[in-house]
Amino acid sequence: MKKESIELVGVLALAAAVVASGIWIVDVEHRSRQLFVAAEVEARELDRLQVDWGRLQIEQSTWATHSRIETLARQRLKLTEPDDDALAVIVDGEPQR
Repeated sequence: MKKESIELVGVLALAAAVVASGIWIVDVEHRSRQLFVAAEVEARELDRLQVDWGRLQIEQSTWATHSRIETLARQRLKLTEPDDDALAVIVDGEPQR
């Protein structure tokens, strides 16, 4: 009777270990799928942000063209090109006319 009791306890312990490992595997798989879905969401967001970044770089280069800046300087600030007499070239710290 004692040997049968020990075998029964052993079998029950092994059965509990099998059930526990099965539950653990299911839980790990579930978390793995959740993390995969979250990673896919983040990857799509990264793609969207990269497209926005490219669009903003193009927009910035458009707004910063020399011709646009010159036009704005002439229109809004009323800037004009100086006369040739008003220009001076600085060489070695000395103005050259």
